[in-house]
Amino acid sequence: MSQVDVRTALKQGLALLREGHVSSFTLAAELLLLHVLGRDRTWLYAHPEGQLSPADTERYFALIARRANGEPTQHLTGKQEFWGLEFEVTPNVLIPRPETEHVIEVALDRLAVRELRSGRKPTFGGEGLQIADIGTGSGCIAVALAKELPGATIYATDTSPAALAVAKRNAKRHSVADQIHFIACNLLDMTTPELDLIVSNPPYVGRCEAETLAREVRDHEPEIALFGGEEGYELYADLITQSAAHLKTGGLLVLELGHNSLPAVQPLLDAPTWTNVAVTNDLAGIPRVIAAERL
Repeated sequence: MSQVDVRTALKQGLALLREGHVSSFTLAAELLLLHVLGRDRTWLYAHPEGQLSPADTERYFALIARRANGEPTQHLTGKQEFWGLEFEVTPNVLIPRPETEHVIEVALDRLAVRELRSGRKPTFGGEGLQIADIGTGSGCIAVALAKELPGATIYATDTSPAALAVAKRNAKRHSVADQIHFIACNLLDMTTPELDLIVSNPPYVGRCEAETLAREVRDHEPEIALFGGEEGYELYADLITQSAAHLKTGGLLVLELGHNSLPAVQPLLDAPTWTNVAVTNDLAGIPRVIAAERL
């Protein structure tokens, strides 16, 4: 394949992705070119006349073809940013979404409020806290919390050994591997001390919605991390019941919600076991996180 310059490669790449009806085709074309060249966006636009080698040109357009055929950009580059950190992603884990960052925000806010209400200074270092991340996947929630709360001990569970392997690599990448215990189990089927905080982004897509999903999601992300049953909210009942048994008095539960999960999930927290139930909307106005305190 002959040499092309950066501007030409980018122009041809985004044209091919547009023809393939790829969403955010301009961003995808840029990210794939940056990945191939090992450069950042500033360099890309400062060197539009820069020449790609024949090998890089061939590699770039091979990735463009795969993206046009439906493979997620993150699977092609092997990475995704979350909470300002770069995470390895593979087809064995759900690709971290920006809206999941609301789980981190709510968890940190509720921990700080709990400390203030108890007459203590907020322990932003998390000293002594025992935390569980249920269905950790890539480990993005567990790692982000470990970075924010370096004094906390975190238990990250998943039913998928392949997902746990990715999560362990991400913990090592961000120097928090000693802080996180990775456990292969279903939900909270494990032995831990009484917990201060349980967080989870559980599978919440209904199988009845499968045909409405984007092909990148439906065909390439792991079903076990996507589907929470026929309707999508089936896992929440067991998760909330088990959380009540594992949380200490005053412990916090923070759960991500599917776009239509709230009507089914909120009544599960109306029990006398729970108090201070609150819902947080994402930037699109969709109820995205529900949090509660264990009585």
